[in-house]
Amino acid sequence: MPAYVIADVQLTGDVEELAEYRSQVVATLEPYGGRYLARGGDVDVVEGAWAPGQIVLVEFPDVVAARAWNDSPEYQAIAPLRIRNTDSKRLIVQGL
Repeated sequence: MPAYVIADVQLTGDVEELAEYRSQVVATLEPYGGRYLARGGDVDVVEGAWAPGQIVLVEFPDVVAARAWNDSPEYQAIAPLRIRNTDSKRLIVQGL
């Protein structure tokens, strides 16, 4: 059953460091079967008082793969670039 990493990302720091993260992150997804379904773009809040930043949606084959990617040495090596330069909220959600 698929799983999804959902992130709400607000830029708070260095644009160049975040660009470096973005240029490297795709290669970390591929070994775990991850693929972007949404990465930024327009957001239309239709209910509630939510002021999202960039919404990122990544699909994985299952929760095990999503967690393995998140905890992988390859991803953890670049994660500080995102952590230092954004205010992020991230979830792993099991699909149907």
